[in-house]
Amino acid sequence: MIGEERQALWIVMPVAVALGLLVLLLATGDPASERNNTFQLQGEVAPLIEGPTIDGGWFDIDDQRGRWVIVNFFSTTCVPCIVEHPELVAFSDAHDVLGDAIVVSVAFDDRAENVVEFFQDNGGSWPVLTENTGEIAVQYGVTGVPESYIVAPSGVIAGRFIGGLTAVALDDAIATLTGVDA
Repeated sequence: MIGEERQALWIVMPVAVALGLLVLLLATGDPASERNNTFQLQGEVAPLIEGPTIDGGWFDIDDQRGRWVIVNFFSTTCVPCIVEHPELVAFSDAHDVLGDAIVVSVAFDDRAENVVEFFQDNGGSWPVLTENTGEIAVQYGVTGVPESYIVAPSGVIAGRFIGGLTAVALDDAIATLTGVDA
């Protein structure tokens, strides 16, 4: 009996130590927000986003050259997406006046009817796509929502936000990218 207990201890201890080291590694690693600065598409021409919008229009990201584009992947059932939405509205409203930036939302795993109702209830007058959005998300490497990309006026991806964002964070990011004090 004692021999069996000792044998079990020799099996359990290495597993427990390995699990402990894994937990320690995960707990002390950089949080996701600090890893947002480098990613696969940074510095690359933004993948194509084009298609019908919920208001019956048509959006093509290539038509937006010359101004900043905030590509926002979201879902109407995602709580952080709901929380960030008023921030996107504030950013969009401020930059509509200036004409220097536009928001485009790409619905992620959501029904078009839900998206239309969400924008009717919560505001937002920017282009919103609900078709072929899975393909677009794959091209951008989206892993979850909300996730947003900053596309420079040149059409190159200049930044990414994982998780909710604020209008101030967007303005600060654009100011940093342009070398202007926010």
